[in-house]
Amino acid sequence: MSETPSRVAIVTGAARGIGAAVARRLAADGFAVGVLDLDAAACADTVAAIEKDGGRAVAAGADVSNAAQAEAAVARIADELGAPTVLVNNAGITRDNLLFKMTEQDWDAVIGVHLRGSFLMSRAVQKHMTAQGWGRIVNLSSVSALGARGQANYAAAKAGLQGFTKTLAIELGKFGVTVNAIAPGFIVTEMTAATATRLGLGFEDFQAMAVAEIPVGRVGRPEDIAATASFLVRDEASFVSGQVIYVAGGPRD
Repeated sequence: MSETPSRVAIVTGAARGIGAAVARRLAADGFAVGVLDLDAAACADTVAAIEKDGGRAVAAGADVSNAAQAEAAVARIADELGAPTVLVNNAGITRDNLLFKMTEQDWDAVIGVHLRGSFLMSRAVQKHMTAQGWGRIVNLSSVSALGARGQANYAAAKAGLQGFTKTLAIELGKFGVTVNAIAPGFIVTEMTAATATRLGLGFEDFQAMAVAEIPVGRVGRPEDIAATASFLVRDEASFVSGQVIYVAGGPRD
């Protein structure tokens, strides 16, 4: 392990929601952050917020499911900020539907961004981590991995990420790299608002229904996930690897 591994993080899907909250938290923790999303221009607010608080960040645009774009984005961030040693695979989309209505395009798009994208980004970044003998990969799974009506594609992708996480933890551990997954429960984001719309519910009503089933009696916020990611990328978390941490306000099987 190098004495001073570079403190550079990449967060995918960081233009808004959970990704933006994670990017801001890691910047507050002292990381320079590559703020990555499909459209670099959409990352402007996240970058501006980090810079306003005295941090360093660059926006990068890439379709994480495209190998060439993923590699190019990582190379650019490495050139501008330094070798990345933290990767948070957060980019995601939904194409919800019941199985008999779900198209092949719906399936491929969701699997492509969540699962293929995490693979491509991890493959591109791991060489920087292993070269320094220190690294942290955090993958965003979901409670939907346990099964969710109308989300066969999303649930399969998020469950796949859990197996991916455990396997990378085995492969990369000897290089000083830990790999963990966070599985959020109900988090207030644009994505959960879209789910409410799909179900024909007002978002406030949808949240109230969720709270009734959450032991701690509140919905989650992006900052809850950011705080968990902040812990997992610390030196103090070096003995935590291959784990799936459900951040859902209560136990999950």
